[in-house]
Amino acid sequence: MEDEYQLFKRDKIKIMKLIVGLGNPGLVYADTRHNVGFKVINKVAKLTGIELKERRYQSRMGQGKISEHEVILANPMTYMNLSGKAVELLVRNFKVPPLDLLVVYDDVSLELGKIRIRKKGSAGGHNGIKSIIEKLACEEFPRIRIGIGTPLPEVSFRDYVLSPFSDEENEVIERGIEKAAQAVICAIEEGIDVAMNKYN
Repeated sequence: MEDEYQLFKRDKIKIMKLIVGLGNPGLVYADTRHNVGFKVINKVAKLTGIELKERRYQSRMGQGKISEHEVILANPMTYMNLSGKAVELLVRNFKVPPLDLLVVYDDVSLELGKIRIRKKGSAGGHNGIKSIIEKLACEEFPRIRIGIGTPLPEVSFRDYVLSPFSDEENEVIERGIEKAAQAVICAIEEGIDVAMNKYN
């Protein structure tokens, strides 16, 4: 009876999911390639009715539900290279284990608008992910990458990721953002494996 009671208690514990989009705060960066992570979180907020109206833990965030799951949506306000500071605060204060963290961010190695979902991995040269890995001392958290295209050899990486999309590119990236937002919702509702099979 005691074992059954403990299992019952565990089933009743609410597990919080934390979904974080990476980017840079401020209007000057709002429409740059590096900010597609923010845009995906904004799209998820719109689709789920979760308002990003709180300013806590160095993030713009909101709490709500996706189906029966309790979730936090957050866009760190620390600037990209210090994303780990905000994520660490969120993880610690909401007691979210790494497996219940989902990070959404841009990737120059993927074709424009394409998305890839992984359960874990290295930073792959992305400073925002590098910062998170350093602060959490862990690489084992799910992530969704969105392709922003690859810069030409004569264009510096920094200039490229901080540049806006062209009108022609905007149509493609908007579809990618919509797809990534749907993948986030799928990952929460049905699990990361289902999302990987459906969207990769």
